[in-house]
Amino acid sequence: MYKIITKKELNPTVTMMEIEAPLVAKKAEAGQFIILKVDEDGERIPLTVAGYDRERGYVRIIFQVVGATTAALNRLEVGDSLYAFAGPLGMATETEGLHDVCIVGGGVGCAIALPIAEKLHALGCRVSSVIGFRSKELVILEEEFGKVSDELIVVTDDGSYGERGNVCMPLDRMISEGRHFDRIITIGPLVMMKFVTQSAKAANIPCTVSMNPIMIDGTGMCGGCRLTLVRDGERITKFACVDGPDFDGYEVDFDEAMSRGAIYRDFERHAYEESCNLFRGGGKK
Repeated sequence: MYKIITKKELNPTVTMMEIEAPLVAKKAEAGQFIILKVDEDGERIPLTVAGYDRERGYVRIIFQVVGATTAALNRLEVGDSLYAFAGPLGMATETEGLHDVCIVGGGVGCAIALPIAEKLHALGCRVSSVIGFRSKELVILEEEFGKVSDELIVVTDDGSYGERGNVCMPLDRMISEGRHFDRIITIGPLVMMKFVTQSAKAANIPCTVSMNPIMIDGTGMCGGCRLTLVRDGERITKFACVDGPDFDGYEVDFDEAMSRGAIYRDFERHAYEESCNLFRGGGKK
């Protein structure tokens, strides 16, 4: 069993937990993920490693409550334990040899971007971070990014905090001012990563994207994270969980990925609502 040692609400829909898992913490790297089960009969879900402490033996996870399993996870408190917590899985983000990187995170994707920024900072890389949210009340991890970024820009869609606009606006501005990053690393909604990749490609800057948002069971067996890459005119099938989650943004067919992801939206909403009804004692509809 894996004990919850810390729980903190980062915004109304996003929660951070630190889980006692010394064997996972011993080998975890930025960009990798774990698979957890809340209870013996629960669903297996992948969550990206949002941080770790090898000495204290904990792994940090940050999740958004969007479905039945994340709702059940969010009902647990400090001292409770998870039934299963396996990992680390997936390929770690490549950070060696980089000297000037722009990290672009959107929404809860910032939880994935933060440990990458921390790792790059520890390696002596210059880190510029752009983090975007819909509004002020949804901003997360600003202080943590500030500690490891040489430059931090916060944007909100409605202008209620930081700069008004989307993450591409300050990114494009920095590029137009002559910044030529070694690499742009972006994690967030698919549509955001699509346009960040387009900005990177226009400036001939390599761009890494995390396809964690399309992962479902984390093993490749469900096929939900099937991804098409276009390389030298050839369409290649990969799986985000076993071949990634990081990929060359230039190669990703984002339109196909977004279309496939929409298939699960109604099912996930139904499962979430059913879970809430059961928890409130309403029974199944």
